[in-house]
Amino acid sequence: MYPPIEPYAHGMLDVGDGQRVYWETCGNPDGRPALVVHGGPGSGATPGWRRMFDPAAYRVVLFDQRGCGRSTPHASDPAVDLSVNTTPHLLADMERLRVHLGIDRWLLHGASWGSSLALAYAQRHPERVAALVLFSVVANTRREIEWVTRDMGRIFPEEWARFRDAVPEADRDGDLSAAYARLLADPDPGVRDRAARDWCAWEDVHVSLAGGYRPSPRYADPVFRTGFARLVTHYFSNGGFMPDGSLLRDAGKLAGVPGVLVQGRLDVSGPPDIAWQLTRAWPDARLEIVESGGHGTGHGMTETVVAALDEFRHR
Repeated sequence: MYPPIEPYAHGMLDVGDGQRVYWETCGNPDGRPALVVHGGPGSGATPGWRRMFDPAAYRVVLFDQRGCGRSTPHASDPAVDLSVNTTPHLLADMERLRVHLGIDRWLLHGASWGSSLALAYAQRHPERVAALVLFSVVANTRREIEWVTRDMGRIFPEEWARFRDAVPEADRDGDLSAAYARLLADPDPGVRDRAARDWCAWEDVHVSLAGGYRPSPRYADPVFRTGFARLVTHYFSNGGFMPDGSLLRDAGKLAGVPGVLVQGRLDVSGPPDIAWQLTRAWPDARLEIVESGGHGTGHGMTETVVAALDEFRHR
């Protein structure tokens, strides 16, 4: 990764619905524009994202999606209305930010949920996308959500049993994301906090397969874990607010837009078949499999992503 850098500009963009989205720019003000699309939903754009880009070549834009990071209001507050936090809202925010910053076309760089959001934006606005570099790629299909919340119990049976048994017995055979979303909306703050802890404990488990993984320290922060859990369960229980399978079906809309997809072979959270299916329908994309890589972790993942971004520095 490149050395740490600080933003040269930042601000809060009023996107309507009482929402203000935090943004920052760093690197070269005259460089190639690139937008970081963080994961989660609800992870926020952390400083580590800046270090993936050559600061002499890129004008890097980071933003915190609605309800998380430095954007306001924060989803950790149970009174915050999530009905105005959907994929169409986030796509509109990204386009508003592009116009606000005076950018004509930009490269999109995202991971996990951020890869889904970047793909959705690119399929809606292909004329505004110069390239995509995505890793730990997911398409947010119902099958994938069921895989993460239920089928992965075959790999981590003891941990998944604890995750399942933390919801009321009547909900254990149904939509676990929706069951957690209801707990996170409970009037009792103790119930909400336990649900956030249990959800985030499972998140830490199912991304841990690759060697060298360390538990996320951010889950120790009650504000972060509550906001994160509320947003993930909100999106999961609503199928990502996208027609099921649409990102795969509409991959052909990206014809002419170059892309690199980086996927860990050991990524059980986002198995490589999704990225492979995308490249079958998107001829301008290339799939890089990192044999020892997991979900954003593992030897070789960061190096491969940075190398892909370096490819597009002057293209």
